[in-house]
Amino acid sequence: MLPEHPHGTWEPTPAGRWEDAFLSGNGRHGALVFGDPHDDRVIVTHHSLVRPDGGPPPRPPALAAQLPALQDRLLSGDVDAAERFTDGRDLRWVRAFHPAFQVRFVRDSVVWRGYRRAVDFATGVAEARCGGWHGRAFVSRADDVVVQYVTGPGLDGELSLDHRLAGVPGGLGVGRAVVLTAQGAQLTLRCRYPDSDLAYTGVTLALTHGGRTSVGATGLRVEGADGLLLLTRVSRHLGELDAGTEAAGLAALVTGDPATTYADLLVRHEEPHRAAYERVTFDLNAPRAERGLPGSTLIERPGSHALLERLFAAGRYHLLSASGALPPRLTGLWTGEWDTAWSGAFTTDANLNLQTASAAACALPEVSEAQGAFIQVQLADWRDNAREIFGARGIVAPAHTDGESGHAYHFQREWPMHLWTAGADWLLAPLVEQAETTGTRPAWLAAALTEVALFYEDFLTRTAPDGRLVIVPSYSPENRPANASWGTLNATMDIAAARHALRTAADWHPGPDGERWNALADRLPDYRVNAEGALAEWAWPDLDDSYDHRHLSHLYPVWPHHEINPYTTPEWAKAAHRALELRGAENGSAHGHLHHALIAARLRDPGRVADALRQVLTGDYFHPSLMSAHYPRRDVYNADAAHTLPALLTESLVQSTPDRLVLLPALPADWRRGAVSGLRTRFGARVDLTWGGGTCTAVLRPDRDADVDLKTPAGGPGRLRLTAGAVRELTLRTR
Repeated sequence: MLPEHPHGTWEPTPAGRWEDAFLSGNGRHGALVFGDPHDDRVIVTHHSLVRPDGGPPPRPPALAAQLPALQDRLLSGDVDAAERFTDGRDLRWVRAFHPAFQVRFVRDSVVWRGYRRAVDFATGVAEARCGGWHGRAFVSRADDVVVQYVTGPGLDGELSLDHRLAGVPGGLGVGRAVVLTAQGAQLTLRCRYPDSDLAYTGVTLALTHGGRTSVGATGLRVEGADGLLLLTRVSRHLGELDAGTEAAGLAALVTGDPATTYADLLVRHEEPHRAAYERVTFDLNAPRAERGLPGSTLIERPGSHALLERLFAAGRYHLLSASGALPPRLTGLWTGEWDTAWSGAFTTDANLNLQTASAAACALPEVSEAQGAFIQVQLADWRDNAREIFGARGIVAPAHTDGESGHAYHFQREWPMHLWTAGADWLLAPLVEQAETTGTRPAWLAAALTEVALFYEDFLTRTAPDGRLVIVPSYSPENRPANASWGTLNATMDIAAARHALRTAADWHPGPDGERWNALADRLPDYRVNAEGALAEWAWPDLDDSYDHRHLSHLYPVWPHHEINPYTTPEWAKAAHRALELRGAENGSAHGHLHHALIAARLRDPGRVADALRQVLTGDYFHPSLMSAHYPRRDVYNADAAHTLPALLTESLVQSTPDRLVLLPALPADWRRGAVSGLRTRFGARVDLTWGGGTCTAVLRPDRDADVDLKTPAGGPGRLRLTAGAVRELTLRTR
């Protein structure tokens, strides 16, 4: 079934919990596949499924008239002033993501023999075998449908769409219908949210090969069949949905008997999925025997190179599968319960960008496109944020969103998220990187960059005694100075974001606008080095750092930006490295460890990269599904570690800017031999890299002409001139 690992994973037992279920998805629908031959369950999810909370989404607080007074108080030394910058409303979280239902086929009897379940990353198919039973499931990227196909002798049992998942609200209005057809049956599940006109409806078309069907106690009764094909879609909607029309859409996918239809659906899906998945591979020369172990066994061997290979492959697979209509949520595209931590939302001040960090370099434009779609839908709300909170033109992004509303309204004394002005630059930066990688500048992105610059033109009006601009109020997610409140002045992330946004907008819009934005960037304050020799989290004098924190927002100019780096700003890089040394891990959040490691890779510190990896691999963060948890000991299902890991492994091997290529900047000592293929650079070349025995070979395939600085492990700088279409091979010393 599977080629040689790491292009899949497997387990010798069914999933006992939804967290251990194998995953499939197309960026819209998701599926969690348990692989139980007796109670064959597939939980269906959809990015659009967010639970109404009793009213329209809140608008941002109308605070612009109060802003000048707040700025006066903060500049005069009132360190608690921002705690009163609110309209007095109670905290309201964004609407919660939830599962739809489980497609459930409970069989009358099972012969347990030779059980194995697996997921093939190259095809997206999760399957299980036991005796003569064979269950398969995937979510079609071509036809946007959840496909299940079960074969085996005597498929006797009951098929149902079951809404009874953990935390389901008691007031959920549920209606079911089973309509027998010439080919099998149509099953419909209608769920109306409590106190809302919104609902969601699932429709499954069931096709049988042989046997008989009838209306059963909970759904469809199947007897004597040797094949069962299920096609499922779910929709969130107002009012009633015409289930007959939905079923007709599913029937249009039928091309013959169940076997033929399944094969045709798989071929159409596999072509785009496999093409995306196979663009990049990562190989640490792991022993073949280890590559063949179950995922749960590999997780118990944190020093195994086979584990890193498989987590890299699984991370790209899950990231691709979760990205489409939207980028990945905190839980990717999957959940098995309604009470999802932090609403299963998008936390944009760190988590989302960490999860999508590998998109450009690891050749997943699908992920960048999903993030772009997510932003474009919300731009009108971002304009409301800028106008209502800051009295400014342009756009301000929220720190939390359910994927629909982009309004910033999350406020608590210790979580003044609406003060965060860096969000638009932070969220647009990966799309600028993707544009540099492809050489194409989307018109909508150029317009959005203009809007960020316009915001800073209106917002940056206060100056310090030295004549430099002051960012006030300012907020470093989700931290505070040791001697002041959360809302303060000149957070380093805010300075870096303003500078990058203005410089980038100027680069994309040469002429009078660009000149004006560059001049404004020139007036921004410098960063500050504190008494410990570290890059300070706040550049305002006398604000003391709070080191034990999971976020590393002040190192934004190091990663993802390249403003501070060991090559052109070595003294600032030294201060940034000192800040990294002093930073604690606080509560052990996986995203904190990996964010730390990404910055360490940029600062050429392979020891710190290896140590952060060790923290994650020994901390029991990964489920047998190879999806991850937020905290150690698999506490709180969360995609941060799973999706971010490929970015870290890539950054350790190859880094690029439009005018620089760095090879093996942070290679951990025990990665003695290996290869990575298909990485993309920000100057438009594909890179295949192999290393071992003291040398490395890089093969570059440029799509356009480029003239870049080459940085190598041996340290010697050099110029590298590339010609579009001309393959260039380099062999270099690594020590």
